[in-house]
Amino acid sequence: MPELPEVEVVRAGLEPAVRNARIAAVSVLDDRALTRHSGDGADFEAELTGRLLRGAVRRGKFLWLPLAPLGEDFPSTRAILGHLGMSGQLLLRTAGAPPERHERIRIDVEHPEHGELALVFADQRTFGSLAIDDLIPTSDAAPAGRGSPEPLVPGQVAHIARDPLDPAFDDEAFRRRLARKDSAIKRVLLDQTVASGIGNIYADEALWAARIHPERLARDLSTRAVRRLIAEVRAVFEKALAEGGTSFDAQYVNVNGQAGYFAHSLNVYGRTGQPCPRCGGPIVRVSFTNRSSHFCPRCQRARGVQ
Repeated sequence: MPELPEVEVVRAGLEPAVRNARIAAVSVLDDRALTRHSGDGADFEAELTGRLLRGAVRRGKFLWLPLAPLGEDFPSTRAILGHLGMSGQLLLRTAGAPPERHERIRIDVEHPEHGELALVFADQRTFGSLAIDDLIPTSDAAPAGRGSPEPLVPGQVAHIARDPLDPAFDDEAFRRRLARKDSAIKRVLLDQTVASGIGNIYADEALWAARIHPERLARDLSTRAVRRLIAEVRAVFEKALAEGGTSFDAQYVNVNGQAGYFAHSLNVYGRTGQPCPRCGGPIVRVSFTNRSSHFCPRCQRARGVQ
């Protein structure tokens, strides 16, 4: 599943193409791509046609395209909300480009500088979705996420915590949350209501960098260890962003269909049996709910594991 770096790469790619662009036409080819939307395909098409897009915003693994208000008679602010699920892609194509493989929705836009473009939502496994959602005030009055100064967040995203790259992320509040958690730190990192955007890949990488065993209880981590961990989460995110995200196959691509290359920089994830880059010991893989954890038993001691 795409995590914060992959979704941020998509957001940054969309931003210049959608800001101040007007939606000329919408084609819903598969209603399964609207599972988060309250209406059907016809409703989705009717509400969006003719609307003006104001940009592209992201919090954690969610991104949204705010819509300009229709006027004083319709002041409520809405947005196109997107979640890529397991294999969703948001691609930019030239106007009239042939259909993409697994294309579910196409939004034709007219941009004042870039001309006519097509925003295509393609999804092989159909776990991703687009929706039109109301924007509501953020609980802390801070900007909702990367890409917007406005304190407005989609209702479906309001319960998601801020991500570690968000300027409004509260490190001390994060530490306090961990101190109340009886679960393994790996499980807590994946809880999007504690910190958003962290998935299996980057949890493993950050825990390795911070020398913390994935099954250590969150409450047992010292303040120093928590600070080290959040610093490593940010570091691995920033490095992944610089390298275009992690792509293991053709499903994880940017808006131009290009794959990221952070997979070549992974230290533990997917490297079972290979030597640890730090100590040379073998990387191990253990089952973790419906996923797997990868770590180095030598560098990440199991102190406090229950």
